[in-house]
Amino acid sequence: MGPLHGLRVIELASIGPGPMCAMLLADLGAEVVRIDRIEPSGLGVPVQTRFDVPGRSRRSIALDLKSDAGREAARRLIGSADVLIEGWRPGVAERLGLGPEDCHARHPGLVYGRMTGYGQTGPLAQTAGHDINYIALTGALHAIGGHDGQAGAPVPPLNLVGDYGGGALYLAFGVLAALYERQRSGRGQVVDAAMVDGVGSLLALFHGLAAGGQWDVSRRAANLLDGGAPFYATYETADGGWLAVGALEPKFFAELAQLVGLGARFVQRQYDRRLWPEMREALAAILRSRPRDEWAALFEGSDACVTPVLSMTEATQHPQAQQRQSFVDVDGVTQPAPTPRFGRSRPGTPRPAPLIGQHTRELLAEAGYSETEIATLLAGGSARQTMPA
Repeated sequence: MGPLHGLRVIELASIGPGPMCAMLLADLGAEVVRIDRIEPSGLGVPVQTRFDVPGRSRRSIALDLKSDAGREAARRLIGSADVLIEGWRPGVAERLGLGPEDCHARHPGLVYGRMTGYGQTGPLAQTAGHDINYIALTGALHAIGGHDGQAGAPVPPLNLVGDYGGGALYLAFGVLAALYERQRSGRGQVVDAAMVDGVGSLLALFHGLAAGGQWDVSRRAANLLDGGAPFYATYETADGGWLAVGALEPKFFAELAQLVGLGARFVQRQYDRRLWPEMREALAAILRSRPRDEWAALFEGSDACVTPVLSMTEATQHPQAQQRQSFVDVDGVTQPAPTPRFGRSRPGTPRPAPLIGQHTRELLAEAGYSETEIATLLAGGSARQTMPA
Protein backbone atom coordinates (compact mmCIF):
# COMPACT_ATOMS: atom_id res chain seq x y z
CA MET A 1 0.00 0.00 0.00
CA GLY A 2 1.24 3.46 -0.86
CA PRO A 3 1.99 6.13 1.76
CA LEU A 4 -1.33 7.94 1.10
CA HIS A 5 -3.44 4.85 1.75
CA GLY A 6 -6.55 5.91 3.67
CA LEU A 7 -6.68 9.41 2.15
CA ARG A 8 -9.95 10.07 0.32
CA VAL A 9 -9.94 12.58 -2.55
CA ILE A 10 -12.85 13.92 -4.57
CA GLU A 11 -11.87 15.20 -8.00
CA LEU A 12 -14.30 17.47 -9.83
CA ALA A 13 -13.52 16.52 -13.44
CA SER A 14 -11.38 19.04 -15.29
CA ILE A 15 -8.47 18.99 -17.75
CA GLY A 16 -4.69 19.29 -17.56
CA PRO A 17 -3.17 19.78 -14.12
CA GLY A 18 -6.23 18.71 -12.09
CA PRO A 19 -6.25 15.13 -13.39
CA MET A 20 -2.46 14.97 -13.19
CA CYS A 21 -2.52 16.02 -9.53
CA ALA A 22 -5.20 13.42 -8.82
CA MET A 23 -3.09 10.79 -10.58
CA LEU A 24 -0.07 11.62 -8.41
CA LEU A 25 -2.16 11.21 -5.24
CA ALA A 26 -3.80 8.03 -6.50
CA ASP A 27 -0.43 6.58 -7.52
CA LEU A 28 0.70 6.89 -3.91
CA GLY A 29 -2.32 5.10 -2.54
CA ALA A 30 -5.03 7.74 -2.10
CA GLU A 31 -8.59 6.74 -2.94
CA VAL A 32 -9.67 9.14 -5.70
CA VAL A 33 -13.28 9.51 -6.78
CA ARG A 34 -13.87 11.61 -9.89
CA ILE A 35 -17.20 13.38 -10.26
CA ASP A 36 -17.78 13.57 -14.01
CA ARG A 37 -20.32 15.51 -16.02
CA ILE A 38 -23.19 13.58 -17.54
CA GLU A 39 -22.08 14.83 -20.96
CA PRO A 40 -18.49 15.62 -22.08
CA SER A 41 -17.38 19.21 -21.47
CA GLY A 42 -15.84 19.67 -24.93
CA LEU A 43 -12.61 20.88 -23.33
CA GLY A 44 -9.12 19.46 -23.74
CA VAL A 45 -7.90 16.83 -26.20
CA PRO A 46 -10.33 13.88 -26.65
CA VAL A 47 -8.69 10.54 -25.90
CA GLN A 48 -9.96 6.99 -25.59
CA THR A 49 -10.28 5.90 -21.98
CA ARG A 50 -7.65 3.20 -22.38
CA PHE A 51 -5.04 5.80 -23.28
CA ASP A 52 -6.02 8.33 -20.61
CA VAL A 53 -2.93 7.78 -18.46
CA PRO A 54 -3.45 10.78 -16.11
CA GLY A 55 -6.97 9.46 -15.47
CA ARG A 56 -5.78 6.15 -14.05
CA SER A 57 -6.45 4.58 -10.65
CA ARG A 58 -9.72 6.24 -9.64
CA ARG A 59 -13.43 5.56 -9.71
CA SER A 60 -15.95 7.67 -11.64
CA ILE A 61 -19.45 8.83 -10.83
CA ALA A 62 -21.40 10.82 -13.42
CA LEU A 63 -23.70 13.48 -11.97
CA ASP A 64 -25.71 16.36 -13.37
CA LEU A 65 -24.46 19.14 -11.12
CA LYS A 66 -27.06 21.53 -12.53
CA SER A 67 -29.77 19.47 -10.88
CA ASP A 68 -30.59 19.68 -7.18
CA ALA A 69 -30.38 15.91 -6.80
CA GLY A 70 -27.01 15.74 -8.58
CA ARG A 71 -25.55 18.51 -6.41
CA GLU A 72 -26.80 16.85 -3.25
CA ALA A 73 -25.17 13.57 -4.26
CA ALA A 74 -21.91 15.44 -4.84
CA ARG A 75 -22.14 17.09 -1.41
CA ARG A 76 -22.61 13.71 0.24
CA LEU A 77 -19.50 12.36 -1.45
CA ILE A 78 -17.50 15.46 -0.54
CA GLY A 79 -18.66 15.15 3.06
CA SER A 80 -16.72 11.90 3.42
CA ALA A 81 -13.52 13.16 1.79
CA ASP A 82 -10.26 14.60 3.10
CA VAL A 83 -9.48 16.55 -0.06
CA LEU A 84 -11.39 18.09 -2.94
CA ILE A 85 -9.64 19.02 -6.22
CA GLU A 86 -11.36 21.55 -8.45
CA GLY A 87 -10.02 23.03 -11.71
CA TRP A 88 -12.83 25.27 -12.92
CA ARG A 89 -12.90 29.01 -13.54
CA PRO A 90 -13.28 31.06 -10.35
CA GLY A 91 -16.91 31.28 -9.28
CA VAL A 92 -18.22 28.21 -11.11
CA ALA A 93 -18.11 25.94 -8.06
CA GLU A 94 -19.76 28.64 -5.96
CA ARG A 95 -22.62 29.01 -8.46
CA LEU A 96 -23.20 25.27 -8.22
CA GLY A 97 -23.27 25.37 -4.44
CA LEU A 98 -20.01 23.42 -4.26
CA GLY A 99 -17.63 26.24 -3.37
CA PRO A 100 -15.42 26.32 -0.28
CA GLU A 101 -17.97 28.04 1.98
CA ASP A 102 -20.68 25.51 1.10
CA CYS A 103 -18.36 22.55 1.54
CA HIS A 104 -16.74 23.80 4.77
CA ALA A 105 -20.17 24.45 6.27
CA ARG A 106 -20.77 20.70 6.11
CA HIS A 107 -17.18 19.53 6.43
CA PRO A 108 -14.87 22.00 8.25
CA GLY A 109 -11.88 19.68 7.91
CA LEU A 110 -11.94 19.53 4.10
CA VAL A 111 -8.80 20.60 2.23
CA TYR A 112 -10.19 22.38 -0.83
CA GLY A 113 -7.61 22.42 -3.65
CA ARG A 114 -8.28 24.93 -6.45
CA MET A 115 -6.30 24.75 -9.71
CA THR A 116 -6.41 27.62 -12.20
CA GLY A 117 -4.13 29.31 -14.70
CA TYR A 118 -4.23 32.81 -13.28
CA GLY A 119 -5.49 32.24 -9.73
CA GLN A 120 -8.73 33.03 -7.94
CA THR A 121 -8.09 36.79 -8.01
CA GLY A 122 -6.54 39.38 -10.32
CA PRO A 123 -7.55 40.99 -13.64
CA LEU A 124 -7.07 37.72 -15.59
CA ALA A 125 -8.84 35.42 -13.14
CA GLN A 126 -11.84 34.91 -15.45
CA THR A 127 -9.83 34.70 -18.68
CA ALA A 128 -9.53 31.42 -20.60
CA GLY A 129 -6.06 30.11 -21.32
CA HIS A 130 -3.78 27.12 -21.63
CA ASP A 131 -0.26 26.19 -20.58
CA ILE A 132 1.35 28.24 -23.37
CA ASN A 133 -0.45 31.39 -22.19
CA TYR A 134 0.49 30.94 -18.54
CA ILE A 135 4.17 30.32 -19.18
CA ALA A 136 4.20 33.25 -21.63
CA LEU A 137 3.15 35.63 -18.86
CA THR A 138 5.77 34.36 -16.41
CA GLY A 139 8.82 34.85 -18.62
CA ALA A 140 9.46 31.11 -18.93
CA LEU A 141 8.38 30.83 -22.57
CA HIS A 142 10.46 33.84 -23.56
CA ALA A 143 13.57 32.09 -22.25
CA ILE A 144 13.13 28.84 -24.20
CA GLY A 145 14.06 28.52 -27.88
CA GLY A 146 16.84 28.92 -30.40
CA HIS A 147 19.15 31.90 -30.66
CA ASP A 148 18.81 34.75 -33.16
CA GLY A 149 19.53 33.68 -36.72
CA GLN A 150 18.56 30.07 -35.99
CA ALA A 151 15.12 29.10 -34.74
CA GLY A 152 14.66 32.27 -32.79
CA ALA A 153 10.99 31.88 -31.87
CA PRO A 154 10.03 30.82 -28.33
CA VAL A 155 9.35 27.06 -28.22
CA PRO A 156 6.57 25.57 -26.05
CA PRO A 157 8.18 22.85 -23.85
CA LEU A 158 5.14 20.57 -24.30
CA ASN A 159 2.80 21.36 -21.40
CA LEU A 160 5.32 20.21 -18.82
CA VAL A 161 6.18 23.61 -17.32
CA GLY A 162 2.76 25.19 -16.81
CA ASP A 163 0.18 22.42 -16.49
CA TYR A 164 2.34 19.88 -14.74
CA GLY A 165 5.39 21.57 -13.18
CA GLY A 166 3.82 24.84 -12.08
CA GLY A 167 0.32 23.42 -11.79
CA ALA A 168 -0.19 19.78 -10.78
CA LEU A 169 2.94 19.48 -8.65
CA TYR A 170 2.32 22.73 -6.76
CA LEU A 171 -1.31 21.78 -6.17
CA ALA A 172 -0.26 18.39 -4.79
CA PHE A 173 2.39 20.08 -2.65
CA GLY A 174 -0.14 22.60 -1.34
CA VAL A 175 -2.74 19.93 -0.59
CA LEU A 176 -0.26 17.83 1.39
CA ALA A 177 0.93 20.94 3.26
CA ALA A 178 -2.66 21.78 4.19
CA LEU A 179 -3.24 18.21 5.38
CA TYR A 180 -0.15 18.50 7.58
CA GLU A 181 -1.41 21.78 9.04
CA ARG A 182 -4.82 20.20 9.67
CA GLN A 183 -3.17 17.76 12.08
CA ARG A 184 -2.53 20.74 14.37
CA SER A 185 -5.58 22.92 13.78
CA GLY A 186 -8.21 20.31 12.97
CA ARG A 187 -9.45 22.62 10.22
CA GLY A 188 -9.37 22.45 6.47
CA GLN A 189 -8.59 25.38 4.19
CA VAL A 190 -8.48 26.51 0.58
CA VAL A 191 -5.34 25.90 -1.50
CA ASP A 192 -5.26 28.49 -4.31
CA ALA A 193 -2.81 27.01 -6.82
CA ALA A 194 -2.27 29.15 -9.93
CA MET A 195 -0.02 28.02 -12.75
CA VAL A 196 1.40 31.53 -13.19
CA ASP A 197 2.45 31.46 -9.53
CA GLY A 198 3.91 27.96 -9.76
CA VAL A 199 5.93 28.67 -12.89
CA GLY A 200 7.15 31.91 -11.31
CA SER A 201 8.38 29.87 -8.38
CA LEU A 202 10.16 27.45 -10.71
CA LEU A 203 12.04 30.44 -12.15
CA ALA A 204 13.53 31.37 -8.77
CA LEU A 205 17.11 30.50 -9.77
CA PHE A 206 16.93 32.52 -12.96
CA HIS A 207 15.53 35.62 -11.27
CA GLY A 208 18.50 35.47 -8.94
CA LEU A 209 20.98 35.02 -11.79
CA ALA A 210 19.42 37.90 -13.70
CA ALA A 211 19.54 40.20 -10.67
CA GLY A 212 23.20 39.32 -10.23
CA GLY A 213 24.03 40.12 -13.84
CA GLN A 214 24.64 36.47 -14.74
CA TRP A 215 21.64 35.97 -17.03
CA ASP A 216 20.69 37.99 -20.10
CA VAL A 217 16.89 38.08 -20.00
CA SER A 218 16.69 39.87 -23.36
CA ARG A 219 17.98 36.95 -25.45
CA ARG A 220 17.33 33.25 -25.84
CA ALA A 221 20.11 30.66 -26.18
CA ALA A 222 22.62 33.18 -24.85
CA ASN A 223 23.14 31.90 -21.32
CA LEU A 224 24.66 29.02 -19.44
CA LEU A 225 21.58 26.77 -19.15
CA ASP A 226 19.50 27.72 -22.19
CA GLY A 227 21.71 26.28 -24.94
CA GLY A 228 23.91 29.34 -25.18
CA ALA A 229 26.97 27.58 -23.76
CA PRO A 230 28.49 25.06 -26.22
CA PHE A 231 29.12 22.63 -23.37
CA TYR A 232 25.42 22.67 -22.38
CA ALA A 233 23.63 22.11 -25.68
CA THR A 234 22.44 19.52 -28.18
CA TYR A 235 24.36 18.35 -31.25
CA GLU A 236 23.32 16.43 -34.34
CA THR A 237 25.13 13.19 -35.14
CA ALA A 238 26.04 11.51 -38.44
CA ASP A 239 22.77 9.55 -38.63
CA GLY A 240 20.49 12.48 -37.86
CA GLY A 241 20.28 11.62 -34.17
CA TRP A 242 21.10 14.00 -31.36
CA LEU A 243 23.31 14.11 -28.28
CA ALA A 244 22.73 16.15 -25.14
CA VAL A 245 25.95 17.63 -23.77
CA GLY A 246 25.85 18.83 -20.16
CA ALA A 247 29.53 19.16 -19.24
CA LEU A 248 29.15 22.30 -17.11
CA GLU A 249 31.95 21.73 -14.61
CA PRO A 250 35.57 21.96 -15.77
CA LYS A 251 36.45 18.39 -14.76
CA PHE A 252 33.53 17.00 -16.74
CA PHE A 253 34.30 19.19 -19.74
CA ALA A 254 37.92 18.06 -19.62
CA GLU A 255 36.79 14.43 -19.75
CA LEU A 256 34.51 15.20 -22.67
CA ALA A 257 37.35 16.93 -24.52
CA GLN A 258 39.69 14.02 -23.90
CA LEU A 259 37.18 11.45 -25.18
CA VAL A 260 36.35 13.32 -28.41
CA GLY A 261 39.74 14.93 -29.09
CA LEU A 262 38.70 18.54 -28.52
CA GLY A 263 41.64 20.95 -28.37
CA ALA A 264 43.25 21.71 -25.00
CA ARG A 265 42.82 25.47 -25.41
CA PHE A 266 39.05 25.02 -25.30
CA VAL A 267 39.40 23.24 -21.97
CA GLN A 268 41.64 25.98 -20.61
CA ARG A 269 39.22 28.70 -21.69
CA GLN A 270 35.90 26.89 -21.15
CA TYR A 271 34.10 29.92 -19.75
CA ASP A 272 35.58 32.48 -22.14
CA ARG A 273 32.47 33.56 -24.04
CA ARG A 274 34.57 35.02 -26.83
CA LEU A 275 35.66 31.47 -27.68
CA TRP A 276 32.21 29.91 -27.49
CA PRO A 277 31.27 30.26 -31.20
CA GLU A 278 34.50 28.54 -32.27
CA MET A 279 34.13 25.92 -29.53
CA ARG A 280 30.59 25.15 -30.68
CA GLU A 281 31.68 24.74 -34.30
CA ALA A 282 34.55 22.43 -33.32
CA LEU A 283 32.39 20.28 -31.08
CA ALA A 284 29.59 20.15 -33.67
CA ALA A 285 32.01 18.98 -36.37
CA ILE A 286 33.41 16.22 -34.17
CA LEU A 287 30.02 14.92 -32.99
CA ARG A 288 28.66 15.00 -36.54
CA SER A 289 31.29 12.46 -37.56
CA ARG A 290 29.70 9.37 -35.94
CA PRO A 291 26.19 7.94 -35.40
CA ARG A 292 24.36 8.71 -32.17
CA ASP A 293 24.53 5.23 -30.65
CA GLU A 294 28.23 4.90 -31.40
CA TRP A 295 28.84 8.07 -29.42
CA ALA A 296 26.53 6.82 -26.66
CA ALA A 297 28.60 3.67 -26.33
CA LEU A 298 31.79 5.72 -26.14
CA PHE A 299 30.43 7.99 -23.40
CA GLU A 300 28.78 5.20 -21.39
CA GLY A 301 30.26 4.99 -17.90
CA SER A 302 32.15 8.27 -18.24
CA ASP A 303 31.60 11.57 -16.41
CA ALA A 304 31.52 13.56 -19.63
CA CYS A 305 27.80 14.22 -19.07
CA VAL A 306 26.79 13.24 -22.60
CA THR A 307 23.66 11.21 -23.30
CA PRO A 308 21.68 10.29 -26.41
CA VAL A 309 18.48 12.24 -26.99
CA LEU A 310 15.94 9.42 -26.91
CA SER A 311 12.39 9.36 -28.19
CA MET A 312 9.72 8.53 -25.63
CA THR A 313 9.51 5.01 -27.07
CA GLU A 314 13.27 4.53 -26.86
CA ALA A 315 13.27 5.84 -23.29
CA THR A 316 11.08 2.97 -22.12
CA GLN A 317 13.68 0.48 -23.40
CA HIS A 318 16.78 2.13 -21.95
CA PRO A 319 18.66 -0.12 -19.47
CA GLN A 320 18.31 2.48 -16.71
CA ALA A 321 14.53 2.52 -17.07
CA GLN A 322 14.41 -1.25 -17.44
CA GLN A 323 16.47 -1.93 -14.34
CA ARG A 324 14.44 0.48 -12.20
CA GLN A 325 11.14 -0.67 -13.73
CA SER A 326 10.34 2.96 -14.46
CA PHE A 327 7.48 2.01 -16.79
CA VAL A 328 4.58 -0.35 -16.34
CA ASP A 329 2.07 -1.96 -18.67
CA VAL A 330 -1.55 -1.15 -17.85
CA ASP A 331 -4.14 -2.71 -20.12
CA GLY A 332 -1.56 -2.94 -22.90
CA VAL A 333 -0.48 0.70 -22.57
CA THR A 334 3.11 1.43 -21.53
CA GLN A 335 3.17 4.31 -19.07
CA PRO A 336 5.28 5.77 -16.24
CA ALA A 337 5.30 3.85 -12.97
CA PRO A 338 4.25 5.65 -9.75
CA THR A 339 6.97 7.89 -8.38
CA PRO A 340 8.77 8.73 -6.12
CA ARG A 341 9.71 5.47 -4.41
CA PHE A 342 9.43 4.59 -0.76
CA GLY A 343 11.33 2.15 1.40
CA ARG A 344 8.25 0.63 3.03
CA SER A 345 5.05 2.12 1.58
CA ARG A 346 5.20 0.76 -1.93
CA PRO A 347 2.34 1.68 -4.27
CA GLY A 348 0.67 -1.01 -6.32
CA THR A 349 0.37 -1.16 -10.09
CA PRO A 350 -1.95 1.56 -11.46
CA ARG A 351 -5.41 0.65 -12.67
CA PRO A 352 -6.80 1.76 -16.05
CA ALA A 353 -8.77 5.01 -16.21
CA PRO A 354 -12.49 4.49 -15.62
CA LEU A 355 -15.28 5.13 -18.07
CA ILE A 356 -17.32 8.21 -17.24
CA GLY A 357 -19.89 7.02 -14.72
CA GLN A 358 -18.51 3.50 -14.47
CA HIS A 359 -18.88 3.38 -10.67
CA THR A 360 -21.97 5.53 -10.22
CA ARG A 361 -24.16 2.88 -8.59
CA GLU A 362 -21.56 1.64 -6.12
CA LEU A 363 -20.49 5.15 -5.11
CA LEU A 364 -24.07 6.26 -4.55
CA ALA A 365 -24.61 3.15 -2.42
CA GLU A 366 -21.48 3.96 -0.41
CA ALA A 367 -22.86 7.49 0.11
CA GLY A 368 -25.96 5.99 1.75
CA TYR A 369 -28.46 5.96 -1.10
CA SER A 370 -30.92 3.09 -1.23
CA GLU A 371 -31.49 1.04 -4.37
CA THR A 372 -34.80 2.84 -4.91
CA GLU A 373 -33.14 6.27 -4.56
CA ILE A 374 -30.37 5.27 -6.95
CA ALA A 375 -32.91 4.10 -9.51
CA THR A 376 -34.74 7.43 -9.18
CA LEU A 377 -31.53 9.43 -9.70
CA LEU A 378 -30.66 7.40 -12.79
CA ALA A 379 -34.17 7.53 -14.25
CA GLY A 380 -34.38 11.29 -13.70
CA GLY A 381 -31.05 11.98 -15.41
CA SER A 382 -29.34 13.37 -12.30
CA ALA A 383 -26.87 10.48 -12.46
CA ARG A 384 -25.62 8.10 -15.13
CA GLN A 385 -24.22 4.60 -14.95
CA THR A 386 -21.91 3.36 -17.70
CA MET A 387 -21.22 -0.32 -18.05
CA PRO A 388 -17.85 -1.53 -19.40
CA ALA A 389 -18.05 -3.26 -22.78
